[in-house]
Amino acid sequence: MPSSMRRLIWAMFVVTGGVVSATAVAYPIAGLQPDRRPAGAPVIEWVHHDRSWYEHALTGISRPYPKSLYFLDNQGYWYTPFIHSGMNGYYDIRGWHRQ
Repeated sequence: MPSSMRRLIWAMFVVTGGVVSATAVAYPIAGLQPDRRPAGAPVIEWVHHDRSWYEHALTGISRPYPKSLYFLDNQGYWYTPFIHSGMNGYYDIRGWHRQ
């Protein structure tokens, strides 16, 4: 590769690297203060799960529901593997894949 081409590539790298580092300063960086939320960050104030959500979450579990499942009443909108189908075949103890 000719030296003029190397210089051009190097100059483009330096210029674009400067742009990226300059724009990165404008956003809050996660992890610097993990005990604090950034000012203006959205906050979930309440969660409402309707009857269909509970029916889906309790698929394959018969009544009376054990007290160990009462955590669903406090389940927020975050991901939980408990309400999603898992493996097929022998491991499908709740019958998610048979439906």
